[in-house]
Amino acid sequence: MAGNDPGLSSTNELQEWTLEKQETEQVTFRLADTLLKLRPLTNNAVRVIRSMGIAHEVPELVYLPKKVPDYVLKKEKDSYILSLKNLNVRFSVSDGRISFLSSGGKEIVGEEASLIESSSVQGEKTYVSTQTFHSPFDECLYGLGQFQDGYLNVRGLTRRLTQVNTQIAIPFVMSNKGYGLLWNNYGLTDFNPASSVVALQKTGLGGNKVTVNVTSTEGGKEEVRESNVFVGKLKVESDGQYALMLDVGSLMARRHNLAIDGHTVVDMNNLWLPPTVSILVDLKAGEHNLRAELTKEDAPKVYFRKVDETTTFRSPVSNGIDYTFFAGTADEVIASYREATGEVPMLPAWALGYIHCRERFHSQKEILETASEFRRKKLPVDLMVQDWQYWGKYGWNAMRFDEIDYPAPREMTDSLHRMGMRLMLSVWSKVDQNSVLGKRLADKSYYIPGTPWVDFFNPEAASF
Repeated sequence: MAGNDPGLSSTNELQEWTLEKQETEQVTFRLADTLLKLRPLTNNAVRVIRSMGIAHEVPELVYLPKKVPDYVLKKEKDSYILSLKNLNVRFSVSDGRISFLSSGGKEIVGEEASLIESSSVQGEKTYVSTQTFHSPFDECLYGLGQFQDGYLNVRGLTRRLTQVNTQIAIPFVMSNKGYGLLWNNYGLTDFNPASSVVALQKTGLGGNKVTVNVTSTEGGKEEVRESNVFVGKLKVESDGQYALMLDVGSLMARRHNLAIDGHTVVDMNNLWLPPTVSILVDLKAGEHNLRAELTKEDAPKVYFRKVDETTTFRSPVSNGIDYTFFAGTADEVIASYREATGEVPMLPAWALGYIHCRERFHSQKEILETASEFRRKKLPVDLMVQDWQYWGKYGWNAMRFDEIDYPAPREMTDSLHRMGMRLMLSVWSKVDQNSVLGKRLADKSYYIPGTPWVDFFNPEAASF
């Protein structure tokens, strides 16, 4: 571990970590400017924090304040053992690595390497934090949120954890080896980041050119979409499984497409695709031809890495390494997760059923006809969602139905209820400042200055 800490001299690399303080809520170790804190959260969960200083003052939004479980700290040769009822944590003072063991002393998983590097973003100090764990080839990892790439087992996959329309990132994984990991960082995180990259070059080969009707934030309009072919060469040194991540180079993607040596490995068309997509492929040593047909304005890159026996989390903006280890079966891990971060309320049965949401319904008539067709065909559905633009002439997100297309909202809602369905409306934080609602918001100074967005970080605005 010492050799992975940035800024440490060769003399420091020969030093051992020392126990700085033992408190009720945590144990603190030090090596030069680096601190390591072990915080017991539950009888089978420990939070691990490594830092070289605080670059950002951020509120605690994840963990609940609660009674700290009893623990015992013992010194054994070149290690300290922190023991909880259902988990032991071994910290090596010689190399700074942590191993997690069952209550019976069997190793569950261990750290491979930790790295904290000083950095800056737009002149503001920050840290790039990277934590790598051992992950045998027979391990399965589940989690990371809601993605469209089709992978259930995410072990070895390279993913960029970002919140994008249709994509939900949750930096938590569950292992079939009897543990869970929660990476605690509020910003961008890369899962198994790939250091090798190929920038695809635009060719003169045009793809399809089509005119489509789309719904935009300005309303309905025609949009000309033209695709283009991009090519590149990918060279790998050895046979094996490789994780590839295609980044189209735009804020949102219209298409994910990639072929390797003439074989298509991903091809998705969607109005709301995220900018990245991940895949696992088997490659032979040597050079491979890449071809992608994407939107003309894209600037695609392909990141790649050979899958090995590690799992890595990296955050380019952070205060340091911060994660929680949960030991046990899936039920035990999730129970402990809930205890540490908060209980989840039980949803009503209808909220757990099928929710029918399309880009948007255009009228009351269309909603009721669709709902009736579901019932006629005996297809289960519990909730119909009316997305944007039902407000029509009243202005963006005026929270009022335009009577031209929705003449009787109460009748529409009652009709859905009689069919055993609920109605959900999409509500936006952007409100037309010339609308009746917008003027009320402006009078109360609830807008973020100079924008059409309501400041929902203002508790009064949120309550309103």
